[in-house]
Amino acid sequence: MNRVPSALLRSTHDLGSPATKSGSLIDNFDRVHRSLRISVTDVCNIRCQYCMPAEVQFQPRDRQLSFEQIAQFVRTTARLGVVHYRLTGGEPLLRPRLHELIKLLKEIKGVEEVGLTTNGLLLAEQLPELLSAGLQRVNISLDTLSDATFKKLARRDGLQRVLAGIDAAVQAAPALHLKLNSLVLRDVNLDDVLSLVEFARERNVTLRFIEFMPLDADRSWSVNRMVSGDELRQRIATHCGGLVPVEPENPAQPATDYMFAEGGPGRIGFIDSVTRPFCGTCDRLRLTFDGKVRNCLFGSQEWDVRELLNDQHSEQELGQLLLNAVAAKHRSHGIADADFQPPARAMYQIGG
Repeated sequence: MNRVPSALLRSTHDLGSPATKSGSLIDNFDRVHRSLRISVTDVCNIRCQYCMPAEVQFQPRDRQLSFEQIAQFVRTTARLGVVHYRLTGGEPLLRPRLHELIKLLKEIKGVEEVGLTTNGLLLAEQLPELLSAGLQRVNISLDTLSDATFKKLARRDGLQRVLAGIDAAVQAAPALHLKLNSLVLRDVNLDDVLSLVEFARERNVTLRFIEFMPLDADRSWSVNRMVSGDELRQRIATHCGGLVPVEPENPAQPATDYMFAEGGPGRIGFIDSVTRPFCGTCDRLRLTFDGKVRNCLFGSQEWDVRELLNDQHSEQELGQLLLNAVAAKHRSHGIADADFQPPARAMYQIGG
């Protein structure tokens, strides 16, 4: 395991400045938790190097929480002040009839927004039902525009289906808010960065670059494979004539956004999880597909809620469990610490 040298890390955001004081899920560092990532499956139809191994055995389907169990959990979190919800995987569109879950969540009092993170392969065909159910936001992974590079990175074919999903989402605007996510590995797709920027600008879509994090199942993460946000910013600014920072949509968002100095459509965002930790404004909790609450993507602790979700009279216990999980949240993820160990679960098992 290669930890990040402390010299590579930049200062974090102010750890005592939460976005809002409303809500009940406030940790010991005054961070208010208003977002929940819900993983609906660990199953995926590609095998991205930065996420999962080439050969994998997924958990049995009966380990997945039912839609009603997820809705029960969301009803409790909504009463405690969570308003933003995002469905993740694995690949969430592999969960049959996902639009029914979206409709169920949208009917819950206090739920302001339901979004989706997807690899896009199944999006074009499912988008009409998802929109009818109330889907408001979608983030699509796009790491390359080369079929060969896509196959090398994802260990599967499918780029043209991803592009079709992106085109369908672009056409659904403004009803659907779209962002593209790119993760760059120095030895695989660094040369694709500028073409991705131009692709997003042509479609007036925000493109966000995410630093490679130590969450891959192969444990191949290293500083040498990771491309820092600073390096990408410099490369893109040189190509595009400069970048100008803009105010974030949400103070708790993980990305730092920029517009192009020369004007024109599109924005570029950078999620520098490794070199510029944003732990100080983190407002997120996570629910795994098999019913575990996690208070940090890199954390080692989990709180099992499956049994509580089988009991319709356990809302008080469920609320207390959430308060306990938030109270146990650390100041930061600790990647730069000498004793840092990545979580036992890989990204696809936690939820993106």
